[in-house]
Amino acid sequence: MQITTYINDLLYRYECIIIPGFGALLTQYHSARIDSDTHVLFPPSKTLSFNKQLQTNDGLLANHIASVEKCSYESALQKLRTYTKKLSLQLTEGTTVSLSNIGDFYLNEENSVQFTPSSTQNFNTTSFGLSAVGIHKVSRQKETHQQKEIVPIPMNPVRRFKNGYLKYTAIAIIAISLVSLGGMKMYEDEVQKYNFAEKQKAVTVVENQIQQATFSLENPLPTLNLTFKKQAGKYHIIAGAFRIATNADKKIKELTDIGFSPILVGVNKYGLHQVAYSSYEDRLEAIKNLREIKKSQNSDAWLLVKELEK
Repeated sequence: MQITTYINDLLYRYECIIIPGFGALLTQYHSARIDSDTHVLFPPSKTLSFNKQLQTNDGLLANHIASVEKCSYESALQKLRTYTKKLSLQLTEGTTVSLSNIGDFYLNEENSVQFTPSSTQNFNTTSFGLSAVGIHKVSRQKETHQQKEIVPIPMNPVRRFKNGYLKYTAIAIIAISLVSLGGMKMYEDEVQKYNFAEKQKAVTVVENQIQQATFSLENPLPTLNLTFKKQAGKYHIIAGAFRIATNADKKIKELTDIGFSPILVGVNKYGLHQVAYSSYEDRLEAIKNLREIKKSQNSDAWLLVKELEK
């Protein structure tokens, strides 16, 4: 199914992909390793695991489907519900569900979902194109060198004279170079002093011009006072919970555009950013609005009772 392909795409970029109502696929990084028994070098990899407890929609997969298929967020959620219902039905019938490049799902004797990840897929993008290779042990041999007797060569008198002449010539060249370098250094120092003095003069002129400038504003604009209504109350109608903060911001903008006054309630114990349609002080009013939102906007909306930090 196409949704399986979307899950594969996201596993390369994120460490947790929640399939709402079914569970979450988690990736864990492993560095390169060598199997000492088989003498095989394995590249860095990301292995998969499954957590049945993480089922709350964080919006990541649904937003990806809506973006790729150019459909609404609610339509993407409906496709996900159909997908998870099909998976659950196949498992209850005793069928092993195989997701391409992800792994196999099945029920054990206690009717608990078990997961066996695919052994051929590596979701680590840095290892793209790399595969396991066999290695061989390299034996090293130390080379032995025999010491040879060095026989001194007698010095030719003519060569000794030439060597002495070259030595004094080299000393003279070095002395001339040092004198030249000293002269260049003095010249550079004088240039730097001149540049610094001219810079100071320019700075003084600019400061005097700034001090002489005056500014005045005629007919200033009147002061504008804005009053914002701060939402209060401990009863919050939750529109969604998102693992990524930017997805929560998108949801807040989406709800604002259709007339709601959404707020970010906070991060729950699972690390999900919760977005509420609105907050209420009266419990009955919150329940009444929750029913209307479930009918007209989102059947997955629910009520959270939580005191917000002042």
